[in-house]
Amino acid sequence: MRRLIAVAALAGSAMATAQAPVRDFVMAANADHRFDGDHGFEADRHLFSVAVPPGNYAVTVTLGDPARASDNTIKAESRRLMLEAVRTRAGEFVTRRFIVNVRTPALAPPPANAPGGDAVRLKPREIGSFTWDDRLTLEILGPAPALRRVSVAPVEVPTLFLLGDSTVTDQPAEPAASWGQMLPAFLTPTIAVANHAESGETLKSFLTELRLDKVLASARPGDVAMIQFGHNDQKAQWPQTYADAATTYRAYLRTYIAELRRRGVTPILVTSPERRQWGADGHIRPSLGDYPAAVRAVAAEAAVPVIDLNADSISFYEALGKDRAPLAFNDQGRDATHHGNYGAWVLARDVAERMRAIGSLARFVRSDLPPFDPSHPPAPETFRLAASGMRSSERPAGN
Repeated sequence: MRRLIAVAALAGSAMATAQAPVRDFVMAANADHRFDGDHGFEADRHLFSVAVPPGNYAVTVTLGDPARASDNTIKAESRRLMLEAVRTRAGEFVTRRFIVNVRTPALAPPPANAPGGDAVRLKPREIGSFTWDDRLTLEILGPAPALRRVSVAPVEVPTLFLLGDSTVTDQPAEPAASWGQMLPAFLTPTIAVANHAESGETLKSFLTELRLDKVLASARPGDVAMIQFGHNDQKAQWPQTYADAATTYRAYLRTYIAELRRRGVTPILVTSPERRQWGADGHIRPSLGDYPAAVRAVAAEAAVPVIDLNADSISFYEALGKDRAPLAFNDQGRDATHHGNYGAWVLARDVAERMRAIGSLARFVRSDLPPFDPSHPPAPETFRLAASGMRSSERPAGN
């Protein structure tokens, strides 16, 4: 169900030129909710949404207020973090640019008598969500937000596809969060993040639900794909999607790598973040069996870069200690698998840091970010991120 609260209402109109189809919107303070069917936009106090075809879009925003200081956080689609705590003084205005990927479930129908389908097989919770609709949606948040102008234009940039499960996906509602939806805030506006991960997914189900087909149909030479599965693949009690770490799990990873490379896409393997389970010795007790080692082995064998989020997540939890580590997790720590905003933010910051060490990806990481070490995370007690208006007490699938 859609439920967003807003910040500034729309006053201007859309415009486009044949050569540069930029759509420009000027926001007016204290205006009522508005929908314009001709130009396909709507806005209310904390929401801006405009109808666009699938693709990557450069979004340029002007932030500030002539009479007061402002503090702005912007999320796109299903809570993808784009800008974090951008502050202005009274009378100061700043412009920021970021890239938003928009998609629908549609696939080109297969030829007559050929297997396949014409749409991704969405789960019930995904139907009608901001992730899969035909709009570009922004949530404008913060203690004193002040959005003045929004410009939206299609753009040709590389795409970073994320393939994975509930620990990667754009979790649609507070308080759950995943590292994939925090990652855009740490990257430059020269790459789009297309998060195709979904809760409960495995390497097998990602295939059978045509999610890999969607990625491959959208991918172009020069794109990048990060692949992180394991939490659900290890579940022998899910016989249709279980994949043995020594055999089928590795075979499926090789298949994904081959399909991506065939299309000129650079594959990156990511080991799954560990669950928060402590051993008697005061250290995290591994719960993912041989799956992280299998990822590392396939990466070495196929000469694919690997981001070892499993090892880094253990360093992160142990740095916090048993008493404070729950502060990184969903549902006030009662969920030992899925993260809250703080934990997701730290893991995304770690992924961005690991991208710097991969030659082809370093240019996509913001140059103003200081070095990051997961064994020295920021204090959870002082972490603040403006919360979205969408909330749910339901645990992510696959828990």
